[in-house]
Amino acid sequence: MDIFKISERLMSMDDEAWRRHANPISVYTRFTCLPLLVLAIWSRVWLGWWSLIPIALACLWIWFNPRIFGPPDSLDNWASRGVMGERVFLNRHNTHIADHHLRMAKILTAASGVGALILIYGLVVLDVWATICGVIATVGPKVWFVDRMLWILQDHERGEPGPREETSRL
Repeated sequence: MDIFKISERLMSMDDEAWRRHANPISVYTRFTCLPLLVLAIWSRVWLGWWSLIPIALACLWIWFNPRIFGPPDSLDNWASRGVMGERVFLNRHNTHIADHHLRMAKILTAASGVGALILIYGLVVLDVWATICGVIATVGPKVWFVDRMLWILQDHERGEPGPREETSRL
């Protein structure tokens, strides 16, 4: 099971969506998605079943965010390069990614998962501090993940460690 590919499929990310998501505005506004979803879910306290409206709106924002901004004029910035690195990472079955990058991507994803569990707990029992800590523990590793993707792109551009076919012949 490849959680990264599943996530890409759930978001229906095609080449055009990836080009648009490489816009730094898309990347930075992406970090609003989880807090908005959390607030929408928390709104059940005040809105009852009507909270399904802000939850649906938050989910729409999550899906539309990578699509609504135009492709960037330049890819020469942290956010765009992180997105391009994620494309390389998602193609890791065809392009070799250094083991230390793969290991770190898995660690950061697991850390985000633990943060998500804390967040879910906070939302279920309406614990403000668990919710806040859960958001931070989910988003923090995701920011680090984007930075790791930038390293992967840099290695890829330098030809390190090289195509998988070449390393498998050694």
